[in-house]
Amino acid sequence: MRVLPATRPIPALTHPVSGADRFAPLAEVVRGSAVESTHFGAVAVVDRRGHLVRSAGDPNTLTFTRSALKPLQALPFSAQGGIERFGFSATQVALMCASHSGEPRHVAAVADMLGRCGCGETDLQCGSHAPGYYEALGEVPPAPPYTPLAHNCSGKHAGMLAYCVQHGHAKADYLAYEHPLQRSIRRAVACFTGVAEEDLVPGIDGCSAPNYAVPLAALATAFARLAGADVDPDYGTAPRRLADAMVAHPEMVSGERRSDLALMQAGRGDWVTKIGAEGVQAIGIRSHGLGIALKVADGQKRGLYPAIVAVLEQLGVVDGSARVALASWGRREVRNYRGTVTGEVRPVVVLGSGRPQISTGSTASGR
Repeated sequence: MRVLPATRPIPALTHPVSGADRFAPLAEVVRGSAVESTHFGAVAVVDRRGHLVRSAGDPNTLTFTRSALKPLQALPFSAQGGIERFGFSATQVALMCASHSGEPRHVAAVADMLGRCGCGETDLQCGSHAPGYYEALGEVPPAPPYTPLAHNCSGKHAGMLAYCVQHGHAKADYLAYEHPLQRSIRRAVACFTGVAEEDLVPGIDGCSAPNYAVPLAALATAFARLAGADVDPDYGTAPRRLADAMVAHPEMVSGERRSDLALMQAGRGDWVTKIGAEGVQAIGIRSHGLGIALKVADGQKRGLYPAIVAVLEQLGVVDGSARVALASWGRREVRNYRGTVTGEVRPVVVLGSGRPQISTGSTASGR
């Protein structure tokens, strides 16, 4: 296999992602006066030492980090002077941590990043897809082919290529599991999540880069640390620089009408957020020293958005201004093809203490 080492078996999932007994209700879909569907999942809230302070479901559910991993994947490049070496702007630093929408500003910034390190779009190994901003705006994308510059992970890959140029590593196999770049990323992931390298569960992400599954609370720990002190004991000012770029330029981390943009704008510099595929969200709250990670068991973003807002509300970090800004994300209208409102998606998540709160029963329709 190209990414995972052939001699190393993938560890068994000791906390299976599919285990329904590990999940609690996060959101429900109402049609008329009846609950039609329920989205289950888990939430972990930790402090900067990784101590669990609040939870719903099993906070140790093994979860692939998906794109929530991107700030950690950018840590080695940032910590080793790559930003200065190639003169990347703050918007381009944010793009290294992004799942961007392929808007013209995103495409242009990634092309410039590649040019600064002597690479081109043909060096990108992320693949291609329709630019995401068409879906975000409710528009039909043009017919393919699509440029890999518009791939939502192209900023991350541009940073990876720049790391290879910086250190004289081969570019052709930069996604290989044992490539020096990927080894340095793995060390950063282990350091920030508190999970030993040998215990990281490897997989291949949608953009073909190595990705890792960790306990949900470990992902929360990484974001508590990312949003933490000005100088990190292991990675110096790199985490702060990445987090600062993300909160200053959330439009580069996601795009118009996207949730990470809405969340970081609502947080006004206090919330560092990154969504991941399959219903994953990670958030660092600077003022409270907290890290939050959510996983929707069925992978649906529909259930994720209301749960995120409800968790933030229950943690007491949402003020009046943020509440107004996030109103449309906290309760989502369901419309049919004529545009008629037929129901809503509403949160039902209840954070308990650090002790796991697990339920397999359905929620009451009156909630």
